[in-house]
Amino acid sequence: MSFQQGLSGLNGASKALDVVGNNVANSSTVGYKSSSGHFSDVYAASLSGSGASQVGIGTTMSSVFQQFTQGNITTTNNSLDVAINGGGFFKVSRDNIIAYTRNGQFHADNEGYIVNDQNYKLMGYLATPTGQIVPSEPAEIRIDTSNIAPQPTGAALGGDAEMVLNLNSSKDVPSVSPFNFNNPLSYTYSTAQTVYDTLGVDHNITYYFVKTSTPGQWDVHATLDGANPVAMGSMNFNTSGTLVSVTDTATPPNTLTTNVLPLPSTWTISTGAATPLGSGQPNWNIDFTGSTSYSGDSTVNSQRQGGYAQGSLSGISIGSDGVILGNYSNGQTKNLAQVVLTTFPNPNGLLNIGNNLFQSSSTAGQGLDGAPGAGSRGVLQAAAVEESNVDLTAELVNMITLQRNYQANAQSIKTQDQIMQTLVNLR
Repeated sequence: MSFQQGLSGLNGASKALDVVGNNVANSSTVGYKSSSGHFSDVYAASLSGSGASQVGIGTTMSSVFQQFTQGNITTTNNSLDVAINGGGFFKVSRDNIIAYTRNGQFHADNEGYIVNDQNYKLMGYLATPTGQIVPSEPAEIRIDTSNIAPQPTGAALGGDAEMVLNLNSSKDVPSVSPFNFNNPLSYTYSTAQTVYDTLGVDHNITYYFVKTSTPGQWDVHATLDGANPVAMGSMNFNTSGTLVSVTDTATPPNTLTTNVLPLPSTWTISTGAATPLGSGQPNWNIDFTGSTSYSGDSTVNSQRQGGYAQGSLSGISIGSDGVILGNYSNGQTKNLAQVVLTTFPNPNGLLNIGNNLFQSSSTAGQGLDGAPGAGSRGVLQAAAVEESNVDLTAELVNMITLQRNYQANAQSIKTQDQIMQTLVNLR
């Protein structure tokens, strides 16, 4: 008599219950992926070959596979919590040890690194000082908390000042001439714009528009911080009220045709104010492209000046593409880094090392790093976590089934024992 089959059945049911119990225990573990036991039958090797008379000797657990299906996504109050919606793993590092995880519960440590509860640092593509993301070898992400430098109006990145406005064609020519910015009767309309020098000091430019006796022509003057009046040039409109050219104050004057409408005069910031100005004070053009001269109120429809003061980091946000965006007190934003996701040809080949972490192996295949949303990688959702994908109802049903399995195998051993007892009792 053989008890092997019953014993292997008991052992298999016990291991399967271990798998189910582990799933149940981790049903609330963020990022956990449920497991299932795979079993195979066992036959003794035979020197005489195989035949229909072979009887198996039981079962054995061949492997435990994790199910990398998507878990539900739940929002949280932590802006650094990140959930993956789709494929891929976060890449993390500690003491030069690389690991991978689906658990996106992150926070910032005292050095500015984004870390998980085991102090593994989140990895990604780092941004250049100007905020450009250049894909390269992923590195540990450290949030730069330094202030964003001011940008003067007219800088290469800021561009020239722009203003789109309507100048009331029904207005009369001013009754006072020549222009005097202190006398409202000498100009038709005025509006202001804030600009910045290289130290981030803000200055107020007031533009004055004077309707002339020449049809469609408006002269433009400006003052900085209430002083230093400058005659900038003229804006010329056709009979349809469309801006067709501008003329600067050069000698002889330059006339620019439509499609090339920045006023050609440049204007250097200069002021008698006590506030010190930065070196390399900016010069810029004012671009009135799109402006009109229709009958109706004179008004500014849009404007920009391209500069800003310095600002301190007031918060960060993470986009669906993994870009970590710094939000600054001056209203500006800058890319700080981009979270990467790693995919594997065979995720079940990864080695479980606990704490929701995996390590790569030859069985898993070569890990491929990339931006979220690229290829088979999922997208990210900030202030959210991915719940365990354990189906608790199904696991409880499996538990009942395995319990019956265990009882049946125990009954098999009991029956074998009864037969053995009958043989022993033969006289």
